[in-house]
Order: sequence, then structure tokens, then C-alpha cells
Amino acid sequence: MFYDFLLSPERADEQGLVAVGGDLRPERLLQAYRRGVFPWFDEDGPILWWSPDPRAIFELDGLHISRRLRRTLGSGKFSVTFDQDFAGVIRGCAARPAQGTWITADMISAYEKLHALGHAHSVEAWHDGKLAGGLYGVAVNGLFAGESMFTSVRDASKVALASLMERLRERGFRLFDIQFRTEHTTRLGAIEIPRAAYLKRLREALRVAVTFT
Repeated sequence: MFYDFLLSPERADEQGLVAVGGDLRPERLLQAYRRGVFPWFDEDGPILWWSPDPRAIFELDGLHISRRLRRTLGSGKFSVTFDQDFAGVIRGCAARPAQGTWITADMISAYEKLHALGHAHSVEAWHDGKLAGGLYGVAVNGLFAGESMFTSVRDASKVALASLMERLRERGFRLFDIQFRTEHTTRLGAIEIPRAAYLKRLREALRVAVTFT
């Protein structure tokens, strides 16, 4: 039997693995996010729960916007919406062969349930009436945990990210978690902080009563 008390960052090994097993029920997922833990696994293995050290975040005023992206943002090339096509966004994020298969059918089902409950959210970038890119994540009080993004038209996901950052600032969010840093997110301004610092900021964010919508 898998117990929620196992979802504790203090249990993490050197790689950041906290626990193995369990399920993806909404209440378990939300409990994990509140504790600084998240699921990440492939379709052939068990559910794995992580709390890496260091932890990657975006500071809410830390997005690097290039001159070209700034021109794109001002051009009106893309229109941006929130929570209008969560299913399309999460499936767009899953359909990236180079990124592996960690967004499994079970993960899609679990996060669609979170979306229906008002905890998971999507940002959509549209071009010529079609979904061109976007991202999704989970909001818990003042925490927004970004999960994944995709683009099928150049800069669409960056436009979605810039729009998300603006919304998080406007709504009073305190922490934008992105779990692991990549070359792509580093170019956009992502940084790493020690797990202990992340957990301190997480506790502060959870005390803030804000909503995404």
C-alpha cells in the first residue's frame, strides 16, 4: 500500500527520487505539489515521484525576451487564450517524439481530471485559427507548477509563456516552478535554487490565497 506520507522531499535520494508507486488521483497529485514533489515516469515503468536538488524555477520578472520575440509579441501574429483547449495543449505536449513519452495516457487522464476540478490550467497560442503552441501546469494557491510546453509554429510557446508570466504577476502568484532546467528554459531565463530554498518559497506561496482564473 502506498501512503501519502511517503511523498516527502526529505526521502529523496541523490537523484531526487522520493517514492515509487501509488496512483495519480487528484488528491494525491495536489498533496504532492503542496510538498514539493511531482510525478515523472515513462509508460513502461511504475509511477515515480521526484523532488530534485537543485530545483528549476522562473522568477516572475525573469523571462528573457529577445528583440525578435518582442517584435512577435507586438505584431499580433498570435492570439492567446487561457483554459480554452486544455486537451489540445496536453496532447500537443505529449506528441513530441524527441522529448520521450513521459506524458502517458494515464498522465493525460489524471491532469484532465485536475483541469476539470479547476487546478490544472492551459495557455493556448493560436495562429490563423489553429492551435500553434501552448503550455499547461498546476496552480495551488500562490504556486504555479509548469509541466510542459509545445510549439508547432515558431515562437508560439514563447508567446504563451510570456502571457502566462504576465497573468501570474497580475494574479499575485509567488512561485513558478518548472522542476528541471533545460538548455531551452535556461535561454529563456530559468534558474536553479537549492531544494531547501525552494521548499521555503513553496511554503510561503501556499499561504497566499490567489486564483489563476
